[in-house]
Amino acid sequence: MLAVVFTQIAFLGHDAAHRQIFVSGRWNDWVSLILGDLLIGMSYGWWQHKHTRHHGNPNKVGTDPDIELPVIALTEDAASAPHTRIVTWLRAHQGLFFFPILLLEGVSLHASGVRRVVSGGHLDRRWVEIGFMAVRLIGFTTLVFLVLSPGIAFVFLAVQLGLFGFYMGVSFAPNHKGMPLVPPQMRLDFLRRQVMMSRNIRGSRMLDAAMGGLNYQIEHHLFPSMPRPHLRRAAPIVAKYCQQHDVPYTQVGLLHSYAIVVGYINRVGLGERDVFTCPLVEQRSA
Repeated sequence: MLAVVFTQIAFLGHDAAHRQIFVSGRWNDWVSLILGDLLIGMSYGWWQHKHTRHHGNPNKVGTDPDIELPVIALTEDAASAPHTRIVTWLRAHQGLFFFPILLLEGVSLHASGVRRVVSGGHLDRRWVEIGFMAVRLIGFTTLVFLVLSPGIAFVFLAVQLGLFGFYMGVSFAPNHKGMPLVPPQMRLDFLRRQVMMSRNIRGSRMLDAAMGGLNYQIEHHLFPSMPRPHLRRAAPIVAKYCQQHDVPYTQVGLLHSYAIVVGYINRVGLGERDVFTCPLVEQRSA
């Protein structure tokens, strides 16, 4: 239950960080700090820096941090780069291990946030973030051990953190993974840069709530400050406009999106594909 609650809070923090909730940027910033750092234990400053780069150039090699993952290889260079024997073996079988690896995403998000707030470099409200994250990470862990026996407390934290990371991972993974990668030298106009590298997930309003509106990734990238409830209404308008201007607009079901993602990263790990091509285009032309 806490894994679901914390993920839904993270979705609200994502909304605030994109200026979707309040007119005031200051109000949005403070709500993001409270939701992200204090309630989730994830650095807003770290997320903002990383996510801004992603939105500016989604799926662009050397620019988008979301395709530079420590274990999963999303590019040919990452797959062929020298690594330890364990990492090399994992990447050769990364399609099989993709979903289990997501269980570690919660640990990764917390660790990345902690590194960001204690390292050098500019960070607005550093001490606020340090204070909020300390209360969340230390206080929550202490509370768990106060009310549960040590063995059950360890299991509780492992399950909660694992499911939180898994839920976050399966919500974000379908949006861009398996879509075309942009070579460093390629220049695209804003519309094509945002639409062709993103994928929408078709579904009901229940899916909208479960994925925090991230299933409308194309509209979100085109209009990042558009409030989440309006994305569903904007989607058919954007789809029609893209059709009129011959811009590929990708929308699939949830399970289909996972099949594309797993198939894509598996082929990259095995070195069997040109990662600059779109898997949907390949399927349609087959």
